[in-house]
Amino acid sequence: MIPKEILKKVRLVEIKTRGLVNEVFSGEYHSVFKGRGIEFAEVREYQVGDDIRTIDWNVTARTGHPHIKIFDEERELVVMFLVDLSGSGEFGTHRQFKREIGAEVCALLAFSAAKNNDKVGLIAFSDRIEKFVPPKKGRGHVFRIIRELLYFTPESRRTHIGQALEYLNRVIRKRCIVFLVSDFWDEGYERPLQILARKHDLIAITLYDPREAELPRAGFVELKDAESDEVFVVDTSNERLRQRYREEFIRKKLERERLFKSLKVDLITLRTDQSYVQPIVQFFKMRERRFR
Repeated sequence: MIPKEILKKVRLVEIKTRGLVNEVFSGEYHSVFKGRGIEFAEVREYQVGDDIRTIDWNVTARTGHPHIKIFDEERELVVMFLVDLSGSGEFGTHRQFKREIGAEVCALLAFSAAKNNDKVGLIAFSDRIEKFVPPKKGRGHVFRIIRELLYFTPESRRTHIGQALEYLNRVIRKRCIVFLVSDFWDEGYERPLQILARKHDLIAITLYDPREAELPRAGFVELKDAESDEVFVVDTSNERLRQRYREEFIRKKLERERLFKSLKVDLITLRTDQSYVQPIVQFFKMRERRFR
């Protein structure tokens, strides 16, 4: 049984994000993602006037008569949420943890997809695959995904993004839209990311808290790594230390942005101290301009 407080929270997320879908994102999702692909339907014999570029040479060679491939416009899309549930997501110095913001954003996008009759699915991961929810349609299915994102307790607190990318490539054969939601506290996932970006429409959503970008000046502070549980003491009054901390954060951020840009992966950056609505609105507008 799911505790009442969790059900209440799921319901609040549902109300908030469905309201945003109706008030802010009405038509945005449809114009950006809907009806852009084609899928194979059947093979039939060539008729005068058919486009010779659609000839199926394998069937033609086998039968001795020219055949062409028939394609239908692909109306139904599949949206997969690849969500990092490692320990570092349970951090936030403002109103919400990173994991909570990630769940709300997934809910917002999932309700947008459901409104357009698309399927949505979930792969939740840490340094292993924690949960796989196959893509389906409907509001009830979206409700289940929200519940899993907020309520599910992962077995591990560590991160392995590359493994999750490889898993999605294995279980989802057909081209789909993939939202990769993480704080990207990991390394060595460049090659799997490249492979997945070639096959699917991949959008990265990175989450961070301002305290991860800069240490406050607070003297000696005991810090604990959210994923390894390692505890260490640092002197935050040391300006050189704080400067190195800032520079390392910026270095990793720029390195990640260059990687996504080189692979033509769209990026949405969200902070725990700011609303996620405007960055997502900007993302939709950017995509709309690109496909005009």
